[in-house]
Amino acid sequence: MPPRRRSNVRNHVRALREGHEGMTQQHLADALGVSRQTVIAIEQGKFCPSLESALRIARLFEEPVEQVFELEAD
Repeated sequence: MPPRRRSNVRNHVRALREGHEGMTQQHLADALGVSRQTVIAIEQGKFCPSLESALRIARLFEEPVEQVFELEAD
C-alpha cells in the first residue's frame, strides 16, 4: 500500500482553536462529533474533513470557510 499523501488543502484550524480561549482538541472534537484523533489529523493536514465538517468548523469559529481552509497551488 503506498504511503498517504498530505492533502492539498491547508487549514488554520489549530491557530483558530488556540486563539479561541485556549479551546482544546477534545472540545473541538466534541463540538464536531468526531474523535480527537480526527482533529489532530485535520490540524496536521493528514486528513481533509468533509464539506459538512469544514462548514461546521468555520461556523464554530465565526469565520468564512475560505479563511479556515485554502487550496494550495498545484
